[in-house]
Amino acid sequence: MRAMERTFREQLFFLALCACVLKGDSRHIEVSVSSARGQLLPPLPPQNNEISKDELFSFFDSEPKRETPEEFMYRRPLRCLDMVAVEGRFSFTADSPQLGCATFLVAEPDQLISVHVERVHIDCSGGDFVTVFDGWVMKGEKFPSSQDHPLPASERYVDFCDSPRSSVRSSQNVAMVFFRLHAAGSGFALTVRKHANPFPCNVISRAMEGSYTMVIPQQRRNCSFSIIYPVEIDVSEFSVGHGSEHPKSSSSPGCAQSGDFVQLLGGSGIDTSKLLPITDVCASFGGPTRVKVGCDNAAVRMVSSGRSVSRVSFSYRLLQRPELQSIKLNNVEDFCFRN
Repeated sequence: MRAMERTFREQLFFLALCACVLKGDSRHIEVSVSSARGQLLPPLPPQNNEISKDELFSFFDSEPKRETPEEFMYRRPLRCLDMVAVEGRFSFTADSPQLGCATFLVAEPDQLISVHVERVHIDCSGGDFVTVFDGWVMKGEKFPSSQDHPLPASERYVDFCDSPRSSVRSSQNVAMVFFRLHAAGSGFALTVRKHANPFPCNVISRAMEGSYTMVIPQQRRNCSFSIIYPVEIDVSEFSVGHGSEHPKSSSSPGCAQSGDFVQLLGGSGIDTSKLLPITDVCASFGGPTRVKVGCDNAAVRMVSSGRSVSRVSFSYRLLQRPELQSIKLNNVEDFCFRN
C-alpha cells in the first residue's frame, strides 16, 4: 500500500513539475539545448531557464536513436531542404514545382549510410531527377575532396533516371540526395540504413566537442576528420608502425616529404584540398600540438604512405566568443573571413 502511495505521489510531483515549467515559474531547472531531430545547429548563445510547451514536447518527439525492424522504422515526409540523422523511411511529394532540393544524411563517425530509393514517380524526360551523392556538396565544394575519396567524382553520383541501381552505400558517414520535380504530385520514397565501418576514413563531425582516433591500416590513402565549427584541436598522439613518439609540428615541408604526417587545416568550405594548412604534425619536428582554428570549418587530415599502420588521436572543443575575439587579427582568421 505504501509503495502504491509513493508511486502516486511521484506521479503527482512529475505533473506538478511539468505544469510549473510550462508556466515559466521554475527558475532552477536548467535545460541544455543541443541538436534536435538530428539536425546540425550553430552554436547557441546562453539560454535562460524558461522553456515553452513546444520545447518540452520536443523531447518526447525527438527521432529514435536505435536501429529498429523495418516494420517499426521511423517514418516522416521530407522537406525540400532537409537533414536526416536517423534510420527510417522518408518520402517526398511535390505540391508545386521543386527545382532545387537536397537532403543531407549524416551518421556516427564509425558508420556508413545506405540509401534505397523506391516508389519513384517522376518525369525523367521532362528534367526531373533523384540523385544520391557519396559525400556532401556545399557551396560547390565536395567532402571528401577528390584527393581523399577512393572513387572519381563522376562515380560518386548515382542518378536513378539513368542507373538501374536502386541502392547506394556511402564510403563515409555522410551522403546526400539531390532532387528536382517539375509537377505537383511527383515524388519518391527512400529508406536510410546505417552500417558499422571498422576503419572510418573521412568523417564530418556532428558534435561541437569530443575526441577521436583515426587509423589507416597499411593503405596508401588520405583521411580527414572535418569539424564545421571554429574549434581548438589538441593532438595527443601520432604514430607510424609499431613505434610512437610525442607529436611535433612544423610549418615547413619536411613532414610532407616523410610520406606519413598529419595536417591541421582551416577555412570556410568543406573541401579539405582548399583549406589553409595551419601546421603539419610528424615525428621529426618540434613545436606546439594545440591549435585554435577560428574558421567556419576545421579539419584533421592524415596522409599515409601505406608502408605501415598510421594512427592519430586528438580532441577538439568549440571556441567561445572571447577566444574568437582574441584571435581575430591573426592570419588564419583573416583567411577565414576573406574566402
